[in-house]
Amino acid sequence: MPSLFSITRFLDEILRIRDIADSSNNGLQVGKGGEIFKVAFAVDACLDAFEKAKKAGANLVVVHHGISWKDSLKYLTDFNYKRINFLMSSSMALYAAHLPLDKHNDYGNNVQLFRLLKLKNTKPFGEYEGDFIGYSGEFEKEMEVEEVAAILKENLGSECKILKFGREKIRTAAVVSGRAAECLAEAVQKGVDVLITGEVVHESYHTAKDGGINVIAAGHYKTETLGVKALMPLVQQKFNIPTVFIESDTGM
Repeated sequence: MPSLFSITRFLDEILRIRDIADSSNNGLQVGKGGEIFKVAFAVDACLDAFEKAKKAGANLVVVHHGISWKDSLKYLTDFNYKRINFLMSSSMALYAAHLPLDKHNDYGNNVQLFRLLKLKNTKPFGEYEGDFIGYSGEFEKEMEVEEVAAILKENLGSECKILKFGREKIRTAAVVSGRAAECLAEAVQKGVDVLITGEVVHESYHTAKDGGINVIAAGHYKTETLGVKALMPLVQQKFNIPTVFIESDTGM
């Protein structure tokens, strides 16, 4: 069986977690070493995911949203205590990759969305701390916003929310998973026909309306299942170890 540190070192290198500015403390967040028997992959580090991972026989959980952020986990009380206590009492390790997984060129959430929609003429999009975490591109042919939403619903199982304030027929799109309302201004400035993200905030409505742009919100959770799912076969083949995806849909 592979060791915990051999798997986490591999993920660190593949995802280049030390090269990307992030509010998440990416990498191994909980763990003391030992052999790994099965790896669970999930979007969020939460008790529901941990309990399901344990039931599935996994002793390492790889997530997109971890529990250690720059402004969190200052006190091990309440829900933080429950999560840490469960992991430690279950001898379960936790690994997190936030923006490094969003932006990865092969396994990232955004490149998976880009491929799903069969976009081409890739350009960097979604500037953050001097880097880009998303992509923009063109559809093979002009489409209606509702057609794109239907593709996302079919492939992600999500009910899309549409802000339809742009062109009736769209050709260009920007893709940033999760909550990327702050990318709306960039999309307007770059003349993109539709911004595809996970969720939007209250202010997004008027920004989109005044900017004359379409927005599709396909679900924060749903758009960020793609990256961890893409990592699963990579880890399974590299270490000859079973993997499992843990569903903990927030509906958001």
